[in-house]
Amino acid sequence: MKVQVQAINFNADKKLVQLIEEKVEALLKFQENIIGAEVFLKVQKTSEKENKILELKVGIPGKDKLVKKTSSTFEDALTQAISSMKNTLKRIKEKQREKHE
Repeated sequence: MKVQVQAINFNADKKLVQLIEEKVEALLKFQENIIGAEVFLKVQKTSEKENKILELKVGIPGKDKLVKKTSSTFEDALTQAISSMKNTLKRIKEKQREKHE
């Protein structure tokens, strides 16, 4: 699976990109037919501390899934997005099993 990371209007740290790739690739445990994933990193210009936005788009045949999380750090937003995406992928897998029964 190809994981594409795009930092919008800034350069993302290599460690952050590696962490994102590892976490996103781990989603394959929950859904084997993921085609690819895109992660968009944005910094919102605001006075609030929670100004880091992470969008995770996972390509699955027939439907792409998108999760958007905001936090004070990209790492925390990533953790939230991965957790949410895992739940979404589990639901999809359960629905597929029910159709085959």
